Amino acid sequence: MKPEERDEEEVRSALRAAFPPVDTELRRDLWPAMLRRMEQPAQKVPWYDWVLAGGLAGATVFFPRLILFFAYHL
Repeated sequence: MKPEERDEEEVRSALRAAFPPVDTELRRDLWPAMLRRMEQPAQKVPWYDWVLAGGLAGATVFFPRLILFFAYHL
């Protein structure tokens, strides 16, 4: 065996020891939880979201070119 192959095999074995196989099987079904979440009433919008939306609207009134700036970044 070449030294490069031996080094590569040592690295592989070290990686296998450091990172055990991952269990990819789901422990439970996620769909019932998703249905419960969808059936809940919508949550209130926080006050700071309204402040940010108002600030953005006010800024676009005073600086109309901001509309083009934001449209470009969408």
